[in-house]
Amino acid sequence: MKPYKVLVVDDSAFMRKIISDLIEQDQNFQVTATAANGREALDKVNRLSPDLVTMDVEMPEMNGLEALKILMAEHPLPVIMVSGINEEGMKETILALEWGAFDFIRKPSISSSQDITAVGESLREQMNEAMLARQQREARASALKAPPVQETAHPPAAQAKGSASSPGTSRSGPGMSPAASGLPARGKPELRQLPERKVLPEGKTTQQPEVARKPLKPAAEPVKPRASKETRKAAAQPPAAPSQPQAPAAASRRAGGLSKLVAVGCSTGGPRALKALLENIPADFPAPVVIVQHMPPNFTKSLAQRLNTFSPLEVAEAEQGMILRQGAAYIAPGGFHIEVVPATGGQYALALTKEEARNGHRPSVDVLFESLIPLTALERHAVIMTGMGSDGARMMKALYDSGVTSTFAESEETCVVYGMPRSAVELQCVKYILPLQEIAPRLVQAVK
Repeated sequence: MKPYKVLVVDDSAFMRKIISDLIEQDQNFQVTATAANGREALDKVNRLSPDLVTMDVEMPEMNGLEALKILMAEHPLPVIMVSGINEEGMKETILALEWGAFDFIRKPSISSSQDITAVGESLREQMNEAMLARQQREARASALKAPPVQETAHPPAAQAKGSASSPGTSRSGPGMSPAASGLPARGKPELRQLPERKVLPEGKTTQQPEVARKPLKPAAEPVKPRASKETRKAAAQPPAAPSQPQAPAAASRRAGGLSKLVAVGCSTGGPRALKALLENIPADFPAPVVIVQHMPPNFTKSLAQRLNTFSPLEVAEAEQGMILRQGAAYIAPGGFHIEVVPATGGQYALALTKEEARNGHRPSVDVLFESLIPLTALERHAVIMTGMGSDGARMMKALYDSGVTSTFAESEETCVVYGMPRSAVELQCVKYILPLQEIAPRLVQAVK
C-alpha cells in the first residue's frame, strides 16, 4: 500500500522538521512537501494533491485560517491545525474547527522530549482517524450510487466501537481498537450501514411541537453579551408564568429547583456540532445543558466564549460548585471530569474532579452520564454527537435502562467521525437517531 501524502505547513523550519519526523514514525504516512506560509501551502496543494495537511495557525503573509478557508472552498481535504497555546492561537483554532478543520494538536514544547512524544502520538492518531473517516464517506457515497441490491451486500462492521482516545491534545486514545489505530487498506474501505432505529417516544416527548421554532438571534454585544441574554431571558419568562398544566415541575421551578436536565457528549467534529445544536436552542429553554467536549485544558474556555456569541443560551466554561440554571450551557474544562450533584433547595450543582481518565479521556462523557443515573427526580435527556471511540455509550445504556426520558445520537450522514454515536446505537439505547440539523428541534420538543 502506498503511504498517504502529507503536506506540513509552518513558518518555523525547526517546527516543520519536528512535525515531519513525528508524522513519518507511522509508515502509512509520508511527508511529500513542506510550506512556510498559507500562500505557499495553497500552491503546493494544487500541484501535489496531498491526502492530508497539517497547518500552523499563526504565519506571516497568509495565516492558517485564511488558507483553510480557501482550501475548504476550493480543494476540501482533511486539515489538522497546529496551535500555539497563547490566547489568540486558541481562539483561532476554535474558528478553524468551525470552518472545517478535521481536528487540532497543540504545538509541542521543544524543550520537552516527553511532550513531543505525546503530541506525536496524538497527531498520528488524528491522521489515522481522518483517513478512516474519508474512506467511510467515500464508501457511503459509492453505496448511494450503487444499485439497491448493494444494501444487503455489506454487513455492518464494528470498527469504531470500543476505541478510546489519549489524554491531552487528542480526542481519542490509548485503548484504540486495531481497526481504528491501524489503518485499513486504502482500496478496501469498510462499508457499514446501520438502519435508523427510532423507538416511539413516550407521550411526553411529543408535546408542544411548535416550541422547536428557532428563536431570533440576539444582537451582537461584544462587551457584555451576558447582560443582553439576561435581559432577553427575563423578557421571555412572563408568558410562561400563568401556565398551570405541569404543576409539580412548575412548583419545583418556583422553589428555585430544577426538574429537567440535558447532558451532551462529543469529540472529533464537536465544535461545529455544538454550534449547530446550541444556536438553535431558545433562551427560555427550561433546562440547563451540561457538555463534555474532548479538548485539552484552556481550549475549552475559548470554545465556550465562541459558542456564547452564537447561542441564545448563556454558554460558559464550567467551574466547581456552579449552580445549574435554566437557559444556560456549561462546558467541562479540559483536564477535569464533570459531574452533576444534588444541592440544597432542590437545586443541582457541578462538581469537577481530577480522577483518572476514563476511556482515555478527561473530561469523559461516561463520567457525566454516570452522575445522572441516581438523579431520578429529574427528567434527564442525553445526547451523543460526532466523535471517535465509544466514550459515553456505556453510560447512555445505563441511563436508558434506568428510565431516562430521552436519548439522542447523531446519525452517520452528518458525523465527522461516526464512532461514539455508533457505539451507542449498537447498544440499542438510542430513541432518536437524527442528522445534526434535526437534533436541536427534536430536543426542544422533547424537553418542553
